[in-house]
Amino acid sequence: MSSILKFNRVYFLLVIVLFGIEILIAKYAHDHIIRPYVGDTLVVMLIYCFVKSFLDTPYLITALAVLVFSFLIETLQYFHIVHILGQEKSTIARIVIGTSFAWEDIVAYTLGIGIVMYVETVLTKRKAKPGIKIV
Repeated sequence: MSSILKFNRVYFLLVIVLFGIEILIAKYAHDHIIRPYVGDTLVVMLIYCFVKSFLDTPYLITALAVLVFSFLIETLQYFHIVHILGQEKSTIARIVIGTSFAWEDIVAYTLGIGIVMYVETVLTKRKAKPGIKIV
């Protein structure tokens, strides 16, 4: 019987890289494209890689779960959950949960998970071909 818990250092390395990029975007990108759209596209990739760092689950199920999770967070923003929880003065709550709903965020999350699924599909096909080794 195999365990669903399994550390994957490749995904964990991707988490570190994506988190670093997200920090750079938050610190230096004060524009109307990179910060809102690229940041939101990358954040679902970051969450996906984080989950896959510790759970050996099928990529499609994991990707869809991350997408649903991101939609849930965005929906909570629509209902001003930070205010409802009394955390409007908490910088961490405002950053992690967010404070405003935007349809563009939904599109960015979907694009990010679409990229994840495309890459995973390509890698899965490569793994299945004899003679090709994926590190």
